[in-house]
Amino acid sequence: MRSSHAQVFFVSGVCCSTEETVVRKTMDALVGPRMYRFNPVTCELTIDGAVEDERVLRGLRLAGFNARNRRELKEEEPSFLVRHADALWTGSAALLALFGILAERVGAGDLVSHVLLLGAIATGGWRIARKALGALRARTFDMNVLMTIAVLGALAIGKWSEGAAVIVLFSVALMLESYSTLRTRRAIRSLMAVSPSQASVLRHGREVLVPPAEVAPGETLVIRPGERVSLDGVVTSGGSHMNQSAITGESSPVRKSPGDTVFAGSINERGALQMRVTARYEETTLARIVHMVEEAQNSRAPVQGSVDRFARVYTPAVLGLAVLVAVLPPLFTGAPFAEWFYRALVLLVIACPCALVISTPVTVVSALTNAARCGILIKGGKHLETVGTVTAVAFDKTGTLTEGRARVTDVIPVNTMKRGEVLAIVSALEEQSEHPLAGAVVAEALRQDARWSHLHVEHFEAIPGRGVGGVIAGVQYRLGNHELAEEEGYTSPEVGEYVRQLSAEGKTAIVLGRGREPLAVVGLRDGIRPQSRGTIGALGGLGLRHISMLTGDQERPARHLAADLGIEEVHAGLLPGQKVTVIADLQRRHGSVAMVGDGINDAPALAAASVGIAMGVSGTDAALETSDIVLMSDDLGKLPFLFALGRKTMRIIRENIAVALGLKILFLLLSVSGHATLWMAVLADDGAALLVIFNGLRALSFKDHI
Repeated sequence: MRSSHAQVFFVSGVCCSTEETVVRKTMDALVGPRMYRFNPVTCELTIDGAVEDERVLRGLRLAGFNARNRRELKEEEPSFLVRHADALWTGSAALLALFGILAERVGAGDLVSHVLLLGAIATGGWRIARKALGALRARTFDMNVLMTIAVLGALAIGKWSEGAAVIVLFSVALMLESYSTLRTRRAIRSLMAVSPSQASVLRHGREVLVPPAEVAPGETLVIRPGERVSLDGVVTSGGSHMNQSAITGESSPVRKSPGDTVFAGSINERGALQMRVTARYEETTLARIVHMVEEAQNSRAPVQGSVDRFARVYTPAVLGLAVLVAVLPPLFTGAPFAEWFYRALVLLVIACPCALVISTPVTVVSALTNAARCGILIKGGKHLETVGTVTAVAFDKTGTLTEGRARVTDVIPVNTMKRGEVLAIVSALEEQSEHPLAGAVVAEALRQDARWSHLHVEHFEAIPGRGVGGVIAGVQYRLGNHELAEEEGYTSPEVGEYVRQLSAEGKTAIVLGRGREPLAVVGLRDGIRPQSRGTIGALGGLGLRHISMLTGDQERPARHLAADLGIEEVHAGLLPGQKVTVIADLQRRHGSVAMVGDGINDAPALAAASVGIAMGVSGTDAALETSDIVLMSDDLGKLPFLFALGRKTMRIIRENIAVALGLKILFLLLSVSGHATLWMAVLADDGAALLVIFNGLRALSFKDHI
């Protein structure tokens, strides 16, 4: 999260990774590489610690960029001239260039035409030249440097109209790139601008409006109809329907009653309610989403890194070729220098890698933003790329394929203990557990009025993949699956038979023991999530045919559920470490494997998988932190969309790279052979950049499989 002393600036005019490099080199020199963060998509520059605004603004101006403190942007709306400065300068340059070319054609004289064309170059090119100087100060050859050299070279050999055409075409391309990438930036900011600036808090019996950052956990908020919730909490009184689409992507309002969780950023649609705050402002689900989205934008996909590395080699190589083209033919063959110098200038334009380096980030950010709108939080471009290559999916059972809201179906004492006593002891142990089955046991005890408040559990222990244990009134109790009972020695042939019967009915059996004495067998059944069957079928339709289930549950109920869902490969009775082993085996057999889970038992497997996907609402903090992707609404039906989006994104990236490289190679050949002009090269280069941007933006509106 941002430091409380962080200063945030908005840097305008950064349109590609080469200009991003100039910004970073400038800030490295100003404050040091570890004292700032720059997001090239939102163009936000965050500086940790105190630094004078003017020092930052002056440094960025020298680099060729305008910047403003975010505080000033909030207080002052930019004027029309500021918002549309690019269009005004470009339009003026285009008119001057048009009049200058017409003056040449009608024979108005060199003075008139040259003044008009020089005016076009100055009007459309002063910002480009300014950035070029900044890039040279940062010892970087970016597209602004290359274009400036090309235009000056054209003027030197008397190609005034071509120099003006280059500037106008390049300015138009930059303007269109700016407007198209602005669409992506606005989409991202819309995800982050859903928290209200004030909260209504009950203090000393009165409602007080305060900033959300000043509200402490445990305080009570009043939420009226139409208001947006400012903090996470639990409803204590009243009821309403909440639109929580900004957090979970759910299109329909969700009913909220006392005891239900409410997310910051949700909109209260109907009744008034009160809620107890459960997290500080910077720790809310919304804040975590914002932080993860910001981190995701800075996390580059592997393919993007490969493209950037290629561009770093490609640009100097073509620059070197341009020098050779300008020098060698006139030197060894006596060919006209002006002709080959012109061809070298065309090569300079071709050396600009803008279309190539922008082909991946625009597509990735569009896809990340689209996913976040739909309630899918992807923590980085590399995970999105992995999703596009997944060939096998492994599912956890309880709380993932099932609802995680099991109900107790059987309570079978195996000694003189009564049913109510069994439920009381089991509930006292399970009350401290995070396992989804624990809540079902506690709920059944409440229904049966089996009281356990007098039972104090000491030395509580969660035994991952097996069960729980604790000491009550000086006696050691264990509650878990039959494997734990056998391991601890509190089983019997009678207990084994009960477990087999319950398992044959598709139920989960847990055994309660005291020391080495079995006390009872409890049977539970968990309902299948409504989306599970459709999701498994849809994944098969996408070509993900290697679907398996990993569970710590017993073999029979696991296979019973898997058969119902159409899953052929089942691994049951697994400890957390064994799940990791199974994931490794799946990766050896099938390559890239996704793991979908929710509980603490799944955290190691989520981390070990090629990509880990966690259930956001029911998922524990451990699962959320170790996963790469989070389904914020626990809707398995979003998985087909996720995998389809990943594959679509990779297709678009491959298309963009093919277009960018194809045009580069074509015009490289045309320029050396003398068949390409400067304005044609600019048109092709900038046209390719626009083409890959608009193609990449298709990932922003992709809606298949929702």
